[in-house]
Amino acid sequence: MNTPTCPPSGKWNPWPVAIILFFVVAFIGCGTFVAFCSRHPADLVSADYYEQEVRYQGQIDRLQHVQQAASLASVVYDTNRQRITISLPPGISVPSTGTIQLYRPSSMKLDRELKLASDATGLQTIDATNLQPGLWKVRVSWKTADQEYFIDQKVVIERK
Repeated sequence: MNTPTCPPSGKWNPWPVAIILFFVVAFIGCGTFVAFCSRHPADLVSADYYEQEVRYQGQIDRLQHVQQAASLASVVYDTNRQRITISLPPGISVPSTGTIQLYRPSSMKLDRELKLASDATGLQTIDATNLQPGLWKVRVSWKTADQEYFIDQKVVIERK
């Protein structure tokens, strides 16, 4: 009958040490990753994200109102003059209230909000020399009489 033989006691077996070392490195790596992630917050959404989602139905209604006139409204960036030009649709009276939000998806700290103050022709220009190059979302909302309107257009700021 064959009986299992024990390995010679003079040979060192690396497997138990390797398995323990693997788990120690894995736990240290996970802990380091968690610490790194907790110190680098993601600014991809605004601080009041939930409230904005609750109000989103109002945004949909404003978008539907402006769709008839939005084909005539525009937000354009002029690279040569470093200006953003907002053109409201003709035929809409001068807005009684309105805001322009310059939203930077990559950094919440760069967001800006301005008052909409268009001239009699419905134009307003914004100086973009102080804006960081890259993608910006220009969100214009205004109200005339009983109608609310909203435009959301992307603009890429470039430097010459």
